[in-house]
Amino acid sequence: MHPLEKEILAVIRTAGLVSPGEGVIVGVSGGPDSMALLHVLAALAPTLSIRIIAVYVNHQLRPDEAEKEGHLVEQLACSLGASFATCRIDVKGEAGKRKISIEHAARELRYDFFGQAAEKFLAEKIAVAHTADDQAEEVLLRLIRGTGRTGLSGMKMMRDGKIIRPFLTTDKEELLAYLAEKNISFLTDSSNLQRDYLRNRVRLDLIPYLREFNPNISETLRRTAAVLQDEEVILAALTENYWEQIVTVLPGNTGDGLPVISVELAAFLALDRALQRRIAEKVFITLQSRPQFKKIAQILQVAASGETGARLHFSRGLRMKKGRQHLVFSYPEGKTSSRGDLDDIRQG
Repeated sequence: MHPLEKEILAVIRTAGLVSPGEGVIVGVSGGPDSMALLHVLAALAPTLSIRIIAVYVNHQLRPDEAEKEGHLVEQLACSLGASFATCRIDVKGEAGKRKISIEHAARELRYDFFGQAAEKFLAEKIAVAHTADDQAEEVLLRLIRGTGRTGLSGMKMMRDGKIIRPFLTTDKEELLAYLAEKNISFLTDSSNLQRDYLRNRVRLDLIPYLREFNPNISETLRRTAAVLQDEEVILAALTENYWEQIVTVLPGNTGDGLPVISVELAAFLALDRALQRRIAEKVFITLQSRPQFKKIAQILQVAASGETGARLHFSRGLRMKKGRQHLVFSYPEGKTSSRGDLDDIRQG
């Protein structure tokens, strides 16, 4: 067994990424990282007792390259005895409809198809080829865009018990050496060299610039993410514990399925500020609203020093009212742009 395959076998077993008998969808773009992932997982499949299904998604952004990529992935899948599935998605059209970036739309649609393929092939896991280099880029991207502690912990090796990243601690150079040694062909996505995308500018410009100050900047970023992930586990557990103690989730009355959330004021104020932020963040997530720093800061300020009856108006009709004993969050008129108050919701 090749040293890289032994390394990834140990990673998979230590992290519990797959279980015997499971099917694994492998997202393969035809690039070096994903071609290496397909080859490594196929090599480990008998040892791990798993099934491999290679999936290629044509985003219809690079017609000539996409045809070659799809063909190459199918060839490798067949040579390795893996199943193969593919689809075409209209990324530009969907990006326009959803009013999101092409990069964002491509990711959403790609993962949608991965999920569909998982259902079709009865696969429990979806493997993607993010590497240690991608982890460093992701941490910088999230810092640039603005994020909290959770965001700075980077990508997880397993997300939602389904998405797995076996290469997340493996350097790209190690994968390129493996491909060369195994004589595995791959293609280079020309869009990876276009500076229209922020991720590409981070990879091509920012990280090389930062290496002038710290030659090991990528490793430093990865170590920071690893430390934060470990600490995040503890903070997440504390948050869940206090959520159970001081938060009550009540049925809403607007017919949209969104609840009313009541937070015990005195208990909330007794928490460390970090835990107050996390409770507030979970309130937004539970109510399907984006937990932005400014909104959370407003909640903390009103909770600590606002008068009884003070109100906060957030986007899409989400409201908060400070009662004598509780902070109450709801959509009193449903999820709209209305600026109604909270007089009609439950409070303690």
